[in-house]
Amino acid sequence: MITIRTSRRAFIGGAAALAGLGLARLSTAAPIPFFKGNGLPIGLQLYTLGDLAQKDLAGTLRAVADMGYRAVELPGFYGHTAGDLAAALKAAGLVCESAHINAQGRGPAPSLSGDLDALVRDAHAIGLTFIVMPMFTVPARLGGLQAGEGFGDFLARVASQFTADDWKAQAAFLNEKGAALKKAGLQLAYHNHNPEFAAIAGGTATGYDILLAETDPDLVKMEMDAGWVAAAGLDPVALLQAHPGRFRLMHVKDLKAGTAPNTRLKMDPTEVGGGTLDWHRILPAAHAAGINHFYVEQEPPFARPRLEAARLSAEYLGKLAV
Repeated sequence: MITIRTSRRAFIGGAAALAGLGLARLSTAAPIPFFKGNGLPIGLQLYTLGDLAQKDLAGTLRAVADMGYRAVELPGFYGHTAGDLAAALKAAGLVCESAHINAQGRGPAPSLSGDLDALVRDAHAIGLTFIVMPMFTVPARLGGLQAGEGFGDFLARVASQFTADDWKAQAAFLNEKGAALKKAGLQLAYHNHNPEFAAIAGGTATGYDILLAETDPDLVKMEMDAGWVAAAGLDPVALLQAHPGRFRLMHVKDLKAGTAPNTRLKMDPTEVGGGTLDWHRILPAAHAAGINHFYVEQEPPFARPRLEAARLSAEYLGKLAV
């Protein structure tokens, strides 16, 4: 029999060499993508796809799932029943925990000012957790669209005429509806554009400042649209850090460098990863602030077909390591 004698010094040296090899291998391992590493689905706000889901709900949802999305946010119900929506989502393998519901409805569409009990029943049937008010409402005294005026220009014009009391009225409406939804097991949230960040005449406070200050944090959370925040010339990370606990959802939206800071509902959009927003910085900060629901959203005009644009965004986010 052969006996192998190893000195303590040699053993320690060998162990150190093996440890160094292990560290070297770890250091060369591929970084884990943000969404996979945090166990988060990449979501899509279906507004991105225009009327495609309206024309072919089942086919559009299958295409979304095939791109790698695992969650969607509804921009409305497309005229479908909650049961039909739930069935189509299940067939596509998609989760839907959030839907945009207008403050005031058009026709039979659900709204926060309409039959709230029916909205609650539909929300639970679909599997929603969040009801999101997508836009501020316009006070009656400001009138409607003027001749030749587009909807975006109209909103920008009237928002510039909002007073502090107008924004306080928005907050009161949100608190009222948020309390009713909370009792029914749902969470209300508010989605920003960029007119909210304009200073109110005669002061430095903005409409968004008032919304944050006047809404009850337990009743009204915020869905940050990072693209519109950036379009207003603000830093999404700074806004997240200034208001801990208020944000629960995010629209992942990118801008081309040509977007000039403004509060008039203007931006030059592009696919996520093709613009100027630093997602390596924004996404970890958002997750640290409590956001677990991320939805790609792209505004028109589109440089390529909408489905292709959505696919490019999903591919970028699927590989993004931070």
